[in-house]
Amino acid sequence: MRLPTVILEGKKLPRVIFSIRPQTSLGDEKIPSLMKKVYGRDVWYFDLPTMKHVEHFRELKQLTEDETLTGLCHLEVEEGVSFLGKPLHRFESKVVSTIRKNLLLPDSVRNLSSLPRSSEVFTQKEIDRITFDPHRFDTALSLLNPKESPFLMVGERYGDWLLTLGRIDLLKKMVAKVREKGFIPVYSGQWATFCLPKAKSLDVVAYAVPINKKWSFFDLDQACVLIKKFDRPVISLNPLADGKLLKEPEEAFTFLFHELKIYLAIVEITSEDEAKTVLEAMEKIPSFIPLRKT
Repeated sequence: MRLPTVILEGKKLPRVIFSIRPQTSLGDEKIPSLMKKVYGRDVWYFDLPTMKHVEHFRELKQLTEDETLTGLCHLEVEEGVSFLGKPLHRFESKVVSTIRKNLLLPDSVRNLSSLPRSSEVFTQKEIDRITFDPHRFDTALSLLNPKESPFLMVGERYGDWLLTLGRIDLLKKMVAKVREKGFIPVYSGQWATFCLPKAKSLDVVAYAVPINKKWSFFDLDQACVLIKKFDRPVISLNPLADGKLLKEPEEAFTFLFHELKIYLAIVEITSEDEAKTVLEAMEKIPSFIPLRKT
């Protein structure tokens, strides 16, 4: 079947992009075989969340000699931030504790119970000393190629964390560097109702956030109102709620594409049968050419 498409910054993308996530003990060893099987169903665009995915994608592209085969790579912004000359991830527990103790943030943002905490928190002076590390960021960017992945997902959890710390200036520097290297940036966040308003001034083409009909991380009604009013392109991450909506994908996609007017969805699959189910559910979804400038 021919997937419906959408235009972003003059480039065509399918309205559903598959993310190969085999849930087996073999893990990465299953990625290339499943990617090849899905490609055999006329799928030409793949989500590439890890360097392992990138490597397998490159192998498939070399094997098929298909120049239309395209990827969507990810870059965690932690690769570009340092504190006192050291990567910020070395202070992760302190970052988490700082976020948890900020009473001005929503409870759902502060509830980071699964992550390690510290008895220490960042003072405002220390937050101000978190800096952009262009060398580390350039090194991470050099592993990726805009010809393979014209769009680049930038942000991840550290993106939202920088927003909570009030350091959107660091995100702006990294987004500018991404564009300088020839990529089209997409902001990828975890907390839609928090990050969409906070990150709106970023020079990105779209915003990717977890959103589905069983979504409960934030108030679903509040999220829906925000997304409907948000005047920038939105991409749905985890649209089938970790597989919970796989038995009713048509309803899930109707909710996303017709009700919320999202541009595209990145769907995690663990088997060829799941890919088939998703492709069949997408048959009734139309292509979309935005009327407004994106």
